[in-house]
Amino acid sequence: MKRFAICLFVIVVLSLAGAGYVAWQKITTLDMLTLNIAQPIEFEVKPGSNLYKVVEQLRDYGDIDELGVKLWLKVHPEFQNIQSGVYEIPVNSRFVDVVTMISNGTVKQFSITLIEGLTANQWLEALSSSEGLEHDLVEPSTLYSLLNISDESFCANAYASVEGCLLPDTYFYTKGTKSSEIIRRSHESMGKFVKEIWPSRFKDIPINTPYEALILASIIEKETAIESERSEIAGVFVNRLDKNMRLQTDPTVIYGIGKDFDGNITRKHLRTPTPYNTYVIKGLPITPIAMANKASIEAALFPALTDSLYFVATGTGGHQFSTNLADHNKALRRYLQQLKRNNADNNSSNRN
Repeated sequence: MKRFAICLFVIVVLSLAGAGYVAWQKITTLDMLTLNIAQPIEFEVKPGSNLYKVVEQLRDYGDIDELGVKLWLKVHPEFQNIQSGVYEIPVNSRFVDVVTMISNGTVKQFSITLIEGLTANQWLEALSSSEGLEHDLVEPSTLYSLLNISDESFCANAYASVEGCLLPDTYFYTKGTKSSEIIRRSHESMGKFVKEIWPSRFKDIPINTPYEALILASIIEKETAIESERSEIAGVFVNRLDKNMRLQTDPTVIYGIGKDFDGNITRKHLRTPTPYNTYVIKGLPITPIAMANKASIEAALFPALTDSLYFVATGTGGHQFSTNLADHNKALRRYLQQLKRNNADNNSSNRN
């Protein structure tokens, strides 16, 4: 009887040892398991899911034993709670790294770059086709009320326009974020920047409000993409405003034409009155004509000290600045000659 008891004890011990070894092996296997993922994948964890449901999804990428998961969770109880969302799983990730990611809620970050020089309508088009966004905006005309812009706002205007009031930048978001949230963030970012920079502006320039600064900045944005020219162009416009000269800038005319513009600006366009045609009106147009970046806003508030009153493209990149009309007309003729040469070269290349 005593011998039987000893034998039974030995059997129990060995069984427990064997079970312990099997359990240890299963836990270790999961700790070391690398999932068979040949390229990054999007992995969605839906609300209400638990780790076992996640594991069911992961079985497509590795040999994962259900009992092993239960044992593994006894050792790693910190992974019991998971967070819903869309995750990006890298190539050949370890099982433990994926579970850590989902437990911490390290969801995939999407991004959209809202580009300077574009209009509110073009931004909405970009948002509508951006991956992962829930598009809840249709018309730019709804944005002013959506943002609840008050009379004290830097963007307050009588035309309910948000043109120029949103800051170009790259914005990151998670899947399901609404387009309106990106617009709100870009508006808040612009407001913060304007509030910071406005007090230190040159006080002797003919810009009386932050909104006027955004109008001028939008024109600068459309006139040049060359960083070193922005303040010089701002200086020209400031000089013309000081002298009560018309700004005579083509981008404002084009904006006033709107959807009917076919890419060819004509003399008729230059003579047709609109609230934006600076060949006809004096001073600034009624609203900005595009989204301006920080550099253009800085140029509008800190223009170069220059005697120039004119500028024209060179045709080879950049602009030629002039202090008088005679020199400007010479520069204009040189530009037209260069344009002919460029067109001739293009036609020759096309034939070849």
